[in-house]
Amino acid sequence: MLETLSKVFTDNPLIVSFAVVGAAMYISYVISYRFTKGRIHGSAIAIIIGLILAYFGGITTGGEKGLSDVSIFAGIGLMGGGMLRDFAIVATAFGASFDEIKKAGVRGVVSLFIGVILSFVVGVGIALAFGYTDAVSLTTIGAGTATYIVGPVTGAAIGATSEVITISIAAGLVKSILTMVGTPFVAKYIGLNNPRTAMVYGGLMGTTSGVAGGLAATDPKLVPYGAVTATFYTGLGCLMGPSVLFLMTKAAFG
Repeated sequence: MLETLSKVFTDNPLIVSFAVVGAAMYISYVISYRFTKGRIHGSAIAIIIGLILAYFGGITTGGEKGLSDVSIFAGIGLMGGGMLRDFAIVATAFGASFDEIKKAGVRGVVSLFIGVILSFVVGVGIALAFGYTDAVSLTTIGAGTATYIVGPVTGAAIGATSEVITISIAAGLVKSILTMVGTPFVAKYIGLNNPRTAMVYGGLMGTTSGVAGGLAATDPKLVPYGAVTATFYTGLGCLMGPSVLFLMTKAAFG
C-alpha cells in the first residue's frame, strides 16, 4: 500500500505539490482565524510552515533544496521555481489598477519610493550588523526587508546563496507580521482612517499581506486601497532590487 502511494506521488510530483501547498494554506488560515482572530494573516503563517518543512526536509536528506529533496515532494521544486514565482508576481501586478493609484496623487507615488529605499537601507544595516559585507548578500537581505517576495527575486537575479535568500525571506516575514499586528494600534495616531492615507500607508509599508491583514483589523473598507499601492511597491522593489539598489550597494561596499 505504502509502496503504491509512494509510486503515485513520485510519478505525479506537480499534482502532489499543489495538494501539499493547498493543505498548508488551509491549515494556515484555520490557525489565523481560530488562534489570532485574523491579526496574523494566513499567508504569513503559511510561509512559516513552509520554512519549517524546508528545514526538516534539508536536515533529513542532507540536500540543498529543502522539502523538494524528498522524492515524493520533488514537484515543490518546480512549483516554487522561477517560472511559477514570476507568473505569480506578474499576476499580482495585473490585479492592481493604475487608475486607482493615481487617486493617491504624488504622495502615493513618492511613498512607494520612500518605502522601498527606507526598508532597503534598514535591511542593509541589519545585514552589516550580522557580519555580511559583500554587495550580493547585502542587497538580497536589504531587498528582503522590503518584502519577502522582493528578497528572493533579487537574490535569484544577482546570484545570492540559498542561505542568504532564506534570511531575506525571514526578514520580510518579520516585517509582515509586525505590520499586521501593529497597524491597528498606530492607526488612530497617524490618521489611518480614509482611503487616501491607506494608499500612502500601503506604499510606505509595502508588504501586501501585512498591510491587508493590518487594515482588515483596523477597517476592512480600507483594505483594497492599501493593498493596491502595496502591490505596486512589490513590483517596484522587484525592479529596483537587482538593478539600481544592487549597483548602489556595489558602489558603496565593493
